[in-house]
Amino acid sequence: MQPGGTPSWVIRENASRPVLLALYLREALGIASPVELPRLRDVGPVGERLEIDRHDLLERQWRDWWAMTVEPEAHPSAVPLELVDAFETEVALPISGAEVLAAAIVPHAEAARAWAEWAHDGYRNASAARRGDSYRAYAGTIAEHEREVGRRAHSFELNVEVVPLTEPGVWWIGSMTVAVTDSLRSDASAFDDAMHPIIAELA
Repeated sequence: MQPGGTPSWVIRENASRPVLLALYLREALGIASPVELPRLRDVGPVGERLEIDRHDLLERQWRDWWAMTVEPEAHPSAVPLELVDAFETEVALPISGAEVLAAAIVPHAEAARAWAEWAHDGYRNASAARRGDSYRAYAGTIAEHEREVGRRAHSFELNVEVVPLTEPGVWWIGSMTVAVTDSLRSDASAFDDAMHPIIAELA
């Protein structure tokens, strides 16, 4: 709450490298989860798939890592984390319970890190070109919601990850985190329309 007891909202927009790395590795390893989230553009499986039982274990370990990556405070590891050397300081996995994932991602480290840097730079350049549009985009949608419901918006926090997905849209990827397609984020009117139900749900 802000001073005086008035509601406040915090929206953080980014294309964070941990999320980008996890999504790239999702593609490279042929992981289906989360099934509702579209695939990345121009990225696909690399190498041979593991046999079914081992691939199922890989998927489970990736899903656990994905939850920790998207919202680390809500999904803390039950055991200490250890850096995966091939990713320098960018990937840390549980010291136990992630052995299949740790072995599977190492061969993709160089490509994953290069792609994540490319995608993050693309977001940063697009964001700079909007010159302060981010605040306006969210503030306008919240103001419209307040007019519709006839009250101030409730206090809330929202994380927005802008990523190069194959389909335009907005998807929940955590309890307070959504993924937004970069092409949708660049279309101010369409982005406002897409974010309105998200804001309505929170505010």
